[in-house]
Amino acid sequence: MGTWEGLVTGLNFALQPGVLIFCLLGVLLGTFVGVLPGIGAMAAISLLLPITYYISAEAALIMLAGVYYGAQYGGAVASILMRLPGTPQSAVTALDGYPMARDGRAGAALFAAMVSSFAGSIIGIVVLVLLAGWLSRVAVAFGAADYAAMMVLGLVAASTIGSARPAKGFAMIVLGMLLGCIGTDVNSGAMRFTFGQTELLDGVNLVALAMGLFGVAEVIGNVRDPERQAVTEKIGFRQMAPTRDDLRRMVFPSLRGSGLGSFFGALPGTGSTLSSFLSYAMERRIARRPERFGHGAIEGVAGPEAANNSAAITAFVPTLTLGIPGDPIMALMLGALVIHGVQPGPMMLEARPEMFWGLVASFGIGNLLLLILNLPLIGVWVALLRIPFRWLYPAILIFICLGVYSVRGLTYDIVAVAGIGLAGYLLALARFNPALLLLGFVLGPLIETNLRRALLISRGDPMVFLERPISAAFVVAIAGLLLLSLVQWVRRRRRAIPAR
Repeated sequence: MGTWEGLVTGLNFALQPGVLIFCLLGVLLGTFVGVLPGIGAMAAISLLLPITYYISAEAALIMLAGVYYGAQYGGAVASILMRLPGTPQSAVTALDGYPMARDGRAGAALFAAMVSSFAGSIIGIVVLVLLAGWLSRVAVAFGAADYAAMMVLGLVAASTIGSARPAKGFAMIVLGMLLGCIGTDVNSGAMRFTFGQTELLDGVNLVALAMGLFGVAEVIGNVRDPERQAVTEKIGFRQMAPTRDDLRRMVFPSLRGSGLGSFFGALPGTGSTLSSFLSYAMERRIARRPERFGHGAIEGVAGPEAANNSAAITAFVPTLTLGIPGDPIMALMLGALVIHGVQPGPMMLEARPEMFWGLVASFGIGNLLLLILNLPLIGVWVALLRIPFRWLYPAILIFICLGVYSVRGLTYDIVAVAGIGLAGYLLALARFNPALLLLGFVLGPLIETNLRRALLISRGDPMVFLERPISAAFVVAIAGLLLLSLVQWVRRRRRAIPAR
């Protein structure tokens, strides 16, 4: 199926009333959780996973994707108005958005964030369409050894790139892979690490793990916070109207941020957070008056917002075409597909074209809905920031318990999600990244399957990973990343030791 034929097929599917409703629900809920600080798209997607059991795989993926990129839009609201990022990606937006709000230009900052986000998303969709077909054709040549090496590279990259504590990242990856080993071995039928618990024969419940790590843990971490500062400013269309100078300053930062985000979003292990910070650094670097940044420069809002939204779209490139999640949220998306019996990878475009192209078309429809709805609904989202958090968190816990119980009907899962939530909170206190645990949990079983298959084909010869050019390239890249991480660790140690 060609690109244009695929897009037409996708539009026909995405414009069906039932699919449109799930797309609208996803983007609205995504904006909602993006506006509220401390919740985030990960927790929202985890809460929605049980619902996906009762709808089609296509509608489920479109809804969950809407939550993901909708949260990018909503995250800017709290950053600009309260200097409380609704999502990690929008933290950099507060650097200039909040000063603009204090100068009485909150409306212009919100307008810049919304329009730049839309522009970044559209450019990201174009990149996704152009790259997806090419990557899927290349990936058809991949064997089991290539897939195993590529997935290991994704895990190593996620734990080392941009991380100040790569050892802790590795620890979370390994712990996640160990949790993925729990259950019945599909090859031998042996029970692994079940400790006599029949509830663990099918492995650790992905929904309980995700809800515990990113729902319960977030509630525990925020429940003792002092009350947020109330937002009293009223914002309407008149306050959001930008000046001609604002429009002129927005154009090129939005384009540069979109290009930067599209590139880094398609790379496993980088994500939209890195893209937004790099965009801000680049805009400040090339600005004629860099001293304006940090004091209300609209370029510092437009560039990062375009970058994180374009990265959110292109993050689906490795997830759908190679089966490699680009970030932890994509790992959760991958888990949702596996739950529905869908195997992402190079054959997905051939086996499930309506799912792939329907998702691509829904990106455009969903972002258009976000732009149309969010501009008039800014007042509503601002009003949400006045809800006391002592009322909000109990409701979230109730939904978590209902959601995890609905999957298998076991009270064991409710106890498990509470224990996982406490463990996730303690890990966060110790400065471990629980998101990497989920990444290892999802990719671990896939790595094991392809590793076994590769060794079976090669009759147990591990040199198969160096004899194949593709897997050998991945092994060299893994070694390079590990060596780079070691060099950076040695340099930090030397700087930490005072000169005698």
